[in-house]
Amino acid sequence: MIFFALKILLVLLLVVNAGTAGATQSAQLLFEKAIQASKNGDFLKALDRWDQFLEDFPEDALALSNRGNVRFVLGDFQGAIVDQTNSIDLLPFEVDSHLNRGIAEEALQLWEAAAIDYNWILEHNSEDAAALYNLGKVRAAQSNWKQAGALFQKASLARPDFVMAITNKALMIYQLGDLDEAESELRTIIRRYPMVADSRAALSALLWKKGCFGEAESHWAAAVGLDSRYKEQDWLVKIRCWPPNPTKDLLAFLNLERP
Repeated sequence: MIFFALKILLVLLLVVNAGTAGATQSAQLLFEKAIQASKNGDFLKALDRWDQFLEDFPEDALALSNRGNVRFVLGDFQGAIVDQTNSIDLLPFEVDSHLNRGIAEEALQLWEAAAIDYNWILEHNSEDAAALYNLGKVRAAQSNWKQAGALFQKASLARPDFVMAITNKALMIYQLGDLDEAESELRTIIRRYPMVADSRAALSALLWKKGCFGEAESHWAAAVGLDSRYKEQDWLVKIRCWPPNPTKDLLAFLNLERP
């Protein structure tokens, strides 16, 4: 589940002397252009500019981390890990580099490597919502639903508006078989966040399983109106990565297979 954004590091670290002021100004401009291209989503241009910058400043930790983020978006997960690791070697206590490396490790299903990065963050700040959430995704990928649910709960307490953490907690409850509690959680999410498709799609699956076919259809109409990807099995299973039981129930709903 890559549902938490990589963090762009915006601080420029350059060690220069008085005789290189012109070069520093030029480097500052190139850094800013690389940042802007990254923020604009022009990732090929951003990669080229980070490459140029790092040719002159190969030990700039924040530039390395930012290039790692761009490599990740372009699908070069191993390259992203290399850049984040080099950044961490230079700035060992930069939290965002650990987070971003963990996300790249997740993409390669290096679950325990990712867990090490997220746990490192939590050792320094036990209420870091991003690390709690991503560690929850790792434990869910390892089918440890109970621990995953506890981590999503902690993430939602650390950041009460963290909708994906709240929804994932409800999905873990659903997976563990407490359908009444899961239904209550999903209905609460829908009341608070009516424009979130994930909770409506999950409630559709749960209601279908319970035999509440009409209400399931009603929530489903709202869900696909907000996000049509929930109709695509590959996306649901490979990208969104719901747990098996909610996934099975939603697919049964889509195929009109009554319980």
